[in-house]
Amino acid sequence: MTPDRYEAQRRALIDQLRDRGVDDLDILAAFDAIPRHDFLPEAVRHRAYEDAAVPIGFGQTASQPSLQAYSMQLLELTPDDKVLEVGTGSGHQTAVLSRLADRVYSIERVRELSIRAREALDRWRITNVALLVGDGTIGWQRYAPYDAILVAAAAPEPPKALLDQLAEGGRLLIPVGSREMQQLVLYRRRGEEIETVRTVECTFVPLLGRQAWPDPERPDG
Repeated sequence: MTPDRYEAQRRALIDQLRDRGVDDLDILAAFDAIPRHDFLPEAVRHRAYEDAAVPIGFGQTASQPSLQAYSMQLLELTPDDKVLEVGTGSGHQTAVLSRLADRVYSIERVRELSIRAREALDRWRITNVALLVGDGTIGWQRYAPYDAILVAAAAPEPPKALLDQLAEGGRLLIPVGSREMQQLVLYRRRGEEIETVRTVECTFVPLLGRQAWPDPERPDG
């Protein structure tokens, strides 16, 4: 790898994460170890360490780092966890998750983004991640159940398929609300019951698919 000219900016971002309440040392170390700029398009790499969402093409964004870190902290990930990520995007969050969990399965509806993410993950020799191009609202049944599911786009309600793919004690974190404003909601499976914890207000791109917002490019959702 080439010398890291972004190191000072990345360390400054980690200080911001601490200031915003992220105190899980494993999460902070993962954000330090995985350079966000290497997962972003060249045109926006200068913005890699802003604590802000950054456009990555195809109408998608790489989410705000402090919100990503806060989300991972809410999920209380452990090294033995099997995680489903809905919305691979740039692949940076995927890479961070790969350092916090045993296996990560990530779904992206935009093929070009999935290919770009795979290239970045391969550059960093990340081998405990599997990618799928498809409808994230129906999950990835082949590898279910999951200990944690992290959704990086907003839905009007949690997709039933994702709730069904939670292991006992499994956690689903997803932005729920309108297209304009949502709340980050944590769902936890307790036997046949689902516990619900509402957290911060947020704004994400819409989750498109059969069990969320209709996809205008696909008549079947």
